[in-house]
Amino acid sequence: MRAQELIQRKRDGGALHASDIRALVAGYTSGSVPDYQMAAFCMAVFFRGMNGEETVALTETMLLSGDVLDLSDIPGPKVDKHSTGGVGDKVSLTLAPIAAACGVKVPMISGRGLGHTGGTLDKLESIPGFRIGLSVEEFRKVLSATGCALIGQTDRLAPADRKLYALRDVTATVESIPLIAASIMSKKLAEGIDGLVLDVKVGSGAFMKTRAAAEALAGTLCGIGRGFGKRVSALLTAMDEPLGRAVGNALEVKEALELLRGGGPEDLREVNDVLTAEMLVLAGVASTRQDGLRRVRDAVASGRAMEKFVEIAVAQGADVRALEDPARLPSAPSVAEVAAPRGGYVEAIDAQAIGLAAMALGAGRARVEDRVDPAVGILVQKKVGDAVDRGEALCLLHHREGGEPVGRVAQRVLAAYRIGEERVTPGPLVIGEIS
Repeated sequence: MRAQELIQRKRDGGALHASDIRALVAGYTSGSVPDYQMAAFCMAVFFRGMNGEETVALTETMLLSGDVLDLSDIPGPKVDKHSTGGVGDKVSLTLAPIAAACGVKVPMISGRGLGHTGGTLDKLESIPGFRIGLSVEEFRKVLSATGCALIGQTDRLAPADRKLYALRDVTATVESIPLIAASIMSKKLAEGIDGLVLDVKVGSGAFMKTRAAAEALAGTLCGIGRGFGKRVSALLTAMDEPLGRAVGNALEVKEALELLRGGGPEDLREVNDVLTAEMLVLAGVASTRQDGLRRVRDAVASGRAMEKFVEIAVAQGADVRALEDPARLPSAPSVAEVAAPRGGYVEAIDAQAIGLAAMALGAGRARVEDRVDPAVGILVQKKVGDAVDRGEALCLLHHREGGEPVGRVAQRVLAAYRIGEERVTPGPLVIGEIS
């Protein structure tokens, strides 16, 4: 059946056979199905959805479009974590070395930024020399030697998803549950993992804006993973304001290094600790989540977590001087304050608007071919519940000439804030789980 007929059937609400999905994905991967037809298919799925059989078929097709790693010769439990994307979410940078320091093997294949959310690969590439483009052989070598490897998709691992991922980013089809689920699980199942912890974000800065949508996605992801015989659990975490204070690649790396040295924002530490503890439980390293939390905090306090991050980064080509002295990381030439127009208390921050503002500065992509500037971004000075005086800085914009005018970006940031008369208490960060 021609691609046009498959698009039409999905557009009209029909279900596709697994063989149709395989043919469409194979055609797109080989280049016989062009971007514009696959974009039309993604939009049809966005509006019409997919049933469970179609979603599994799409996942399996993308998984089998390349190699599926067998890591059974590397001793130890292999567990990974995936976040569905948020603003200021740099947890993968901290969680992976902490889990590895606690005895878990972490084979992590990550992605680039999607829409208003940042990508782990873009953050890692802001570290001078850090190579995310390892071959499968190099990936196995680093994982065996250090307990963790942090890479992007290779030509051999889920290549169909690698191509589709970039297309979804620029065609406003990211939020589709079947497309998200198939993308995430095809990559993760290709890693050769035994278990997977999912961080499903909920709120204004997440792709899932409501708890019901997040629970639906979490259930779909867990169902796919368990269908392939993996141990999977999902935590729902709040994304109604940026996580931590840094939004932008090198800025987020600096904040991650602070956490690994025992500091960092409290909200970032909380989410990091809970997710890492859950990884230890799935791996069998910890007996309970409380036991996992104790082990996580000990790894940071003892310095083992930071040592492990340096070991992993150096194994992947990073300049160790940039980790020892974060001032060597890329930095923007100019910093502008966004001042509060009135005094009071921060009632709410639109996380998506902050993410889009950072993207306008150059920290993300509007098109597939756009270059990300690792130095630019936003440092959030005032978060929900904080008191603020008129004229006090709400955010600091790290910027350079050539992007959107900084004054216009400042207006975006101002519009993201709501300041009121009464102090509000931020809600819980972990709001549910599927285990």
